[in-house]
Amino acid sequence: MAAGGAVIVSAALQHHEAILSLSNQHQRIRFSDTVVTGSIIFPPSGIAFVIVEIQDFCDNSAETRLLERIEQFVRIHRNSFLLLAAALYGPKEWEILLKIQQRFLGSNLRIIPAHNAGDMVNSMLTIAKVTCKPHVDSIRDRIAMIRAQIIERSPVWEMFHKRQLNDA
Repeated sequence: MAAGGAVIVSAALQHHEAILSLSNQHQRIRFSDTVVTGSIIFPPSGIAFVIVEIQDFCDNSAETRLLERIEQFVRIHRNSFLLLAAALYGPKEWEILLKIQQRFLGSNLRIIPAHNAGDMVNSMLTIAKVTCKPHVDSIRDRIAMIRAQIIERSPVWEMFHKRQLNDA
């Protein structure tokens, strides 16, 4: 999917299972020390992901640093996604997710709960693919065509059209 360039990955994720999986999916990976820690950027799509393990929020001192890192990430990336990783989502995990959602309400951050590296990679590749220029144009064209067909065949539209002819 990363046609036109490599996926830029935070050097901190060099040994993360998700990066190995991305590499196995034939993605070219370029590691960087200059991006936000834990981030993965798909330049052709203009989207970025940051991976955060939910258990890191359990330590109050680490939580503040994590939230600051997420804020920095959101300021830098217009199309940003937080991959929130937890093996299981119980009440405590959902509470943390809600807390993050409330903190970033109104921002451009979208939060994706993930159970494992496979979930993360599937989410990243799907979103990157549908937001990549040729795909997004194709999807936009298909939606416009379907919308036109729905309007054209709509009984309400027919009624308005007949009424317009009668009033003329």
